[in-house]
Amino acid sequence: MRIYVEARPRSSQNKIERLAKNEYKVWLKASPVKGGANFELIKVLADYFGIAKSRVTIISGKTARKKIVEII
Repeated sequence: MRIYVEARPRSSQNKIERLAKNEYKVWLKASPVKGGANFELIKVLADYFGIAKSRVTIISGKTARKKIVEII
């Protein structure tokens, strides 16, 4: 399954909001420095979907706020 994610780094809390069937907005505590926000995004999505972190991959947008994420 592929989902579209709008990441919001440097937030006060980790939170996920579902906007549409395959669209999510995710607030992350981590800053985007050295991929910290991407690592935390993978962790938060894995917890949300109840799967292992290894099953979550950022396909597109590693340096952008809007990302395409594949969940296996």
